Amino acid sequence: QVQLVGSGGGLVQPGGSLSLSCAASDSIFSIYDMGWYRQAPGKQRELVAAVTSGGRTNYADSVKGRFTISRDKTKISLFLQMNSLKPEDTAVYYCNADLIQNGREYTYWGQGTQVTVSS
Repeated sequence: QVQLVGSGGGLVQPGGSLSLSCAASDSIFSIYDMGWYRQAPGKQRELVAAVTSGGRTNYADSVKGRFTISRDKTKISLFLQMNSLKPEDTAVYYCNADLIQNGREYTYWGQGTQVTVSS
């Protein structure tokens, strides 16, 4: 079964660091663009950071300079290093894989992992 499995997260004090990981179940994901999204209570899901299959990255303005997205050599594992965390970073974080091919979009989501930034 094709799936994404996210891990990491937890509770951290403001200014602390956490890392998230996402493992894809199939090598086909190496051609997908991948990213991290988050959803805080009462808010819409938003893009945090993304990396294309070619390695190009982009970040939400709110996390630039603090978060780093990366993929491993196989390109099917995804990581998010989060530094200088703020209470407003508290949310459920989801990994995502997306491919548009022959006019059709293929999208997969991980199960979500909670990140709580609080003193």
